[in-house]
Amino acid sequence: MRGEVSGQGAFSSWPAGWRRLTLAQAGKWLSGGTPATSNEAYWDGDIPWISGASMKEFHIKDSDRRVTLLGARNGSRLVGKGTTLFVVRGMSLKSEFRIGVAERELAFGQDCKAVIPGDGIDPYFLAYAIKVRTPEILRMVEETSHGTGRLDTARLQELEIGIPSMAEQRRIVAAYDAFDRRIAGLKGLLGKLRVAEDALIANALSQDRSSSWERVRLDSVASVAAGVTLGAEPVGEGTVELPYLRVANVLDGRIDVTEVKTVRIVRSHYGRFALRKGDLLLTEGGDLDKLGRGAVWDGRIEDCLHQNHVFRVRCGERMLPKFLALYTSSVEGRAYFQAVGKQTTNLASINSTQVRLMRVPVPPAEEQESVLKPIQSIRDRQAAMERQIAKLRTVQQGVVRDLLGGATRLPLV
Repeated sequence: MRGEVSGQGAFSSWPAGWRRLTLAQAGKWLSGGTPATSNEAYWDGDIPWISGASMKEFHIKDSDRRVTLLGARNGSRLVGKGTTLFVVRGMSLKSEFRIGVAERELAFGQDCKAVIPGDGIDPYFLAYAIKVRTPEILRMVEETSHGTGRLDTARLQELEIGIPSMAEQRRIVAAYDAFDRRIAGLKGLLGKLRVAEDALIANALSQDRSSSWERVRLDSVASVAAGVTLGAEPVGEGTVELPYLRVANVLDGRIDVTEVKTVRIVRSHYGRFALRKGDLLLTEGGDLDKLGRGAVWDGRIEDCLHQNHVFRVRCGERMLPKFLALYTSSVEGRAYFQAVGKQTTNLASINSTQVRLMRVPVPPAEEQESVLKPIQSIRDRQAAMERQIAKLRTVQQGVVRDLLGGATRLPLV
C-alpha cells in the first residue's frame, strides 16, 4: 500500500532569487543494470559496480564488485564523478534512504537511480537537498510482493527543491561538511576506545589470569530458558498482549528497542517467558560467526518477554551477568558456539542444551567486579561519545534543513 506524503513544510517556499525546480528538472535521470554474470569478460575489471547493498557511504568510491569497461557498456550504466546515486529498491529502503555522490567514474545496478546535476547545480548540494527530505521519501516507499521496499521514482521526481546561487550552494555544502568533519573526528576517537576495550577484554580473560579460575558447566551457575513460540496465539479471557524481544533486537553487546513487537500469551505463562533486569540474552541462530551473540537486558521495558529464538540466561549468586556476557562474546566463547553450532545452507543454530553445557570460568565475585570495572569505564566513555555524535547529527540535520529551505542564510565571506 502506498504511503502518504505530508506537505513540503519548510520546503514550500524559498527566498527571492532562488530557482524552484522539481527533482525531475534538477538533472538527467538514469537507470542502471547488471551485466550478465555468466560472461567473465564483463566482471573483475577496474570499474566499481554499485548496488543497493554496496552503497553504504555518502562519498562513493569503491565496491566489492567491479566490472570491465565492456561490462559497463553491456547491461549496466557508466556515470562520472559528481553524479548523485540513490537506492530505489531493496530491503534497506524499509528503514533508511541510501544516497551518495560518485567520487570517480563507476557503474551501477538496477536497484539504484542516478541523477547528473543540471547546469548551475553543485552535485553535493543536490545530494544534500534530497537527503534532508529522507522522512518524506521513506513515506513514498511501497512494499513489493517479495517483501522488499520499492521507491516510486515518479513521486520522488515531483519533490521541489530551491536552488540558490552557486556561491551560496557551496557555502551550504561547506556548512554540512564542517559537521561531518567533527563527527568523523569523534568516530576516530570512538574507534580508538573500541580498540582499547578489546585489549582490556583480551587481558582480562588471558590464559595467565584465568588459569586459576574454576570452570564449570553454565547450567550450574545460571538457568537457561527459551522464550515464547510465535504462531497460533490464544484469544479471549485469561490472555494478555505484551512486548517481546526477537533476534533482531539482540545485537552484539546491546539491545536495540527501536522496533519492538507484541505477542498474546496466556496470562498464567507470563512468569515462564518474562525477562528481568540482568538477564543475559543470547541468539539461537544466524551466521556461524554470530551464534550466541548477546547482551544483558537493562529492564527498560516493563513486562517484556523473549521469543523462542532468543535464550534467556539468568545468573545465580556466583556469576555476574556482565562477566558472563564478557566471556560468551570473547574469542573463546564464540569458538565454542561455532564448534557446536549446526550449519545449514542459509544459517547456523545452537540449542539450549549446548548453551547449558558450555564450560565457563567462575572467578570469585570480587575478581569478576575487578575485571569488569575498567571495561565498564571505557564503555561508559564510548556511550557518552555516541550520544555526542547523535546530538551533532541532529543539530546538523536541523541547521542544514533550515539552510536548504532558505529559513537561514549564510553570510558572504
